[in-house]
Amino acid sequence: MSEDDSELERLKAKRLAEMQKNITSKEKSEQTPETTEPAKEKSKNPRDSLVSKLGFRGIEVLENAEFQFPNETKMIIVKLSELIKTGEINEIIDGGQLLSLFRSIGLNIRMATKISVEKDGKFVSLSDKLGTKSSDEADET
Repeated sequence: MSEDDSELERLKAKRLAEMQKNITSKEKSEQTPETTEPAKEKSKNPRDSLVSKLGFRGIEVLENAEFQFPNETKMIIVKLSELIKTGEINEIIDGGQLLSLFRSIGLNIRMATKISVEKDGKFVSLSDKLGTKSSDEADET
């Protein structure tokens, strides 16, 4: 049962870190004067209007897409911002949804992937854990 509890605690810690990251990014975007004045919202560039609707990891996906497919991403940004301005898109778009959109139109955006595991109450990358495990075994023999 303790293994289930530790897994639950790990997931809770991960989700808490994600929520804190979202709050800080949202606070930063709220501090810009453009978001407080509705008159300037009409003159926003398309990327800014899209970024204002992006949720968890949405900006990360958008930046990867811009780096890997700059021309195609510009067209998609313009189209999405038009849909946002007309009200057809009024919910927050998270990174998974944006990634699915890009992949559905044939753009395979590559994302950095990292696998972390818990060791002694701390999260370490899988490669570090495997590297230290082999050296720990050598010490025991």
